[in-house]
Amino acid sequence: MIEEGDPAAMRLVMSEPVEKMDRPYARRWWALLVLCLSLLMIVMANTALTVAAPDMTQDLGLSSADLQWVIDGYTVPYAALMLLLGAIGDKYSRRGALVLGLVVFGGGAVAGSLVDSGTGVIAARAVMGVGAALIMPATLSLLAATFPRAERAKAITLWTATAGLAIAAGPLVAGALLENHGWASTFLINVPIVVLAIVGAFVLVPPSKAGHQDRIDYVGGLLSVVWIAALVYMIIEGPHFGWGVKAITAAVAAGLGLVLFVVWELRHPRPVLDVRRFTQRRFAGSNLAVALFFLAVFGAFYYLTQHLQFVLGYDALDTGLRMLPLAGAVFVGSALTGYLTPRIGMRITVTAGMVGGTAALALLSQVDSGSSYGDFVAPLVILGLAIGLALSPCTDAIMGAFPESQLGVGGAVNDTSLELGGSLGIAVLGSLLSTSYASHLTDATAGSKLSASALEQAQDSVGAGYQVAQAIGEQAQQVAGRAASAGTPEQAAELKAQATQLAQGARQMADAVGSSFADAVAYTSLIGAVILGVGTVLVAFLLPGKGSGSEGAEEEVAEGAELVGAGR
Repeated sequence: MIEEGDPAAMRLVMSEPVEKMDRPYARRWWALLVLCLSLLMIVMANTALTVAAPDMTQDLGLSSADLQWVIDGYTVPYAALMLLLGAIGDKYSRRGALVLGLVVFGGGAVAGSLVDSGTGVIAARAVMGVGAALIMPATLSLLAATFPRAERAKAITLWTATAGLAIAAGPLVAGALLENHGWASTFLINVPIVVLAIVGAFVLVPPSKAGHQDRIDYVGGLLSVVWIAALVYMIIEGPHFGWGVKAITAAVAAGLGLVLFVVWELRHPRPVLDVRRFTQRRFAGSNLAVALFFLAVFGAFYYLTQHLQFVLGYDALDTGLRMLPLAGAVFVGSALTGYLTPRIGMRITVTAGMVGGTAALALLSQVDSGSSYGDFVAPLVILGLAIGLALSPCTDAIMGAFPESQLGVGGAVNDTSLELGGSLGIAVLGSLLSTSYASHLTDATAGSKLSASALEQAQDSVGAGYQVAQAIGEQAQQVAGRAASAGTPEQAAELKAQATQLAQGARQMADAVGSSFADAVAYTSLIGAVILGVGTVLVAFLLPGKGSGSEGAEEEVAEGAELVGAGR
């Protein structure tokens, strides 16, 4: 409670930005549209790449390692910089951070469409990652600053639904572009969205920044960059490329950086992130739920799009269309959680969502070589419903744990949990998928006359496996052509028999690749279901029940802490 005449409290009240007045900002729902458009773009930047990757690989001659870093060159700066850039946006301008991020992101997208090498694409994606690190926390902080508390949960539900839409819309948009254009068009599609979002930001989004002018904890911010970047690098490098010197060095740097970060933040009077918040059950449980959910979602999305394209033979556009049940279910789940959470509490809705995600992965563990698209519809719908149910209450809880002056940091914490979970999902589940596929392919081709080099190439990825099968088939056609012009009937008969044997080998190889990848999808899904199931139990234990009295208490504690900080 603020005592009358308390100068520190009066300074705080006088410094509150316009959006804290009693009358809500009139165009706040239009402003939300701009924020959701910005979010849609940066999530689509990753999901669109999953269907553009085959064309890019063929055009630029990318190795599997190159392609991995094309994907993750975006992730490392994106995850590492969010916390520091969120704090900078809080202090100087949240809308300014959004606009600057859009400019940087758009510049990286233009550069990505113009380069003609794997290194150039990786560098362009890294620039886009820096832009995304500015945009993502700014969208959440501006949302929380613009909407009154009574409407904030509904706004966050729409924000979360947009993220779910982007997961499915990325492959759809990229697939439509790839029908008549090259992979560079998937970069250029961001440019008109960037221009529209920048104009909308200046016209519709109100300016916002923290009410205080304390100095930023740059040391803590830089330590966060070091340990998060090292952790993400380790997550990427170790599972995919082996636990050599690079991965071990990154692991040591991540561990040491985290310890130094925690020690520094505990001692600093104005830390960039008060790590004591992680002792609050609601805050810790919400972050864990976000990380685990995106581990499952990004991991499953990584191998589902490959299965649809390579094994079931859909082109890029058809793959995008077949992911739409996920997007529709996210909106239904979001509507349900908006109705249910205020009535039964977030513990039940979040736990129910995580149980649904676990069930979806368990259904995917039943995939085999005879599975059709119809076998994927139910898991996609259940996963979409689960995303909608679980994520917006968690995001609302994370943002509610921060005072108004640290909304950018709150958004960065939520988004860092999301990105770390997604990175782990692609790295860990992707590594399990690759190992399982190679093992099953070895078993399936045992006793064949396939050369060791061809088998090694086929084991690299499902796409490489089908390329090997195609190469054997082309060889069969060439031999059959030579048989037609053979000098003697005996030579013709011998060449025809050889061509028939090669054609049979090509079919057997294609069948082995498809069945091996289907078995790998089933195995990886089972492991993902176990991970998410164990995480569900932990989250259910951490989150307080509706009647515990702590649903809104932490938010009040955070506000009180800000008053104390202003007095200090």
